[in-house]
Amino acid sequence: MAQSLSKIYVHLVFHKKYSSVAILEKDLPKLFAYIDGIIVNNKGFVIQIGGIPNHVHILCSLPRTITVAKFVEDIKRCSSKWIKTLNPYYSNFAWQGGYSIFSVNASHYSRVKEYIVNQKEHHRNQSFEEEYIALLKAYNIEYDEDYLLKD
Repeated sequence: MAQSLSKIYVHLVFHKKYSSVAILEKDLPKLFAYIDGIIVNNKGFVIQIGGIPNHVHILCSLPRTITVAKFVEDIKRCSSKWIKTLNPYYSNFAWQGGYSIFSVNASHYSRVKEYIVNQKEHHRNQSFEEEYIALLKAYNIEYDEDYLLKD
């Protein structure tokens, strides 16, 4: 082949450190827009970004020219640095070190998009911890409970 082509959809989830301040509701749209820009600058394509004050969900295409680890590192590092410029309230803001990323079949991405859009409603009935464990189980991902949701 003369050309390298790919289309890989992923659902990325990451959480703020438990010891960190929560993201203010009014700042979530600005944060999501900033994260969108980071992804586009890395040659990804955003389908949906959402979340609540303690965590973020992203449905996007994975760029072909960057590793998953570098892609997520850029999103978290740049967005954490940026949010600190919004308000002194965020001076000690930080994301947790870990993340989860799940492959999404193109035929299912509308369902994942809807799930992300409805995060606020979803979390009226389920905590992040419950949601996260359910996602890990749905994808058959083994995890160590001692380290799962630690700072």
